[in-house]
Amino acid sequence: MNGETVRGIILIIVMAAGTMLTRFLPFLLFPGTKKMPAFVEYLSRSLPYATMGLLVVYCLKGVTFSQSPYGLPEIGAVVLVGVLHHLKHNILLSIGGGTVVYMLLIQLAVPALAG
Repeated sequence: MNGETVRGIILIIVMAAGTMLTRFLPFLLFPGTKKMPAFVEYLSRSLPYATMGLLVVYCLKGVTFSQSPYGLPEIGAVVLVGVLHHLKHNILLSIGGGTVVYMLLIQLAVPALAG
């Protein structure tokens, strides 16, 4: 084996160990018989909303509202994400639905507006 192959194997082993550590560590630190710390419970309630807010800000950071299509696909997707999340409380559905609608608007509506 050459050096690149050995390096690749070592890299895969380290990445697998890091992934396994992050997956197993919560179960080792907080077994089912032990009460979850209040801070961790707080994070479990607040992080989904913080994640959604972060995604909205990230998605809108490069939008130009003064040029066509005036941010309409982005606004439509954000509104749909808000409505879906309010109705279903499912982050995966909200993000997935918003992504699908955004892609449809970009592919279908924007070319129709432009031309």
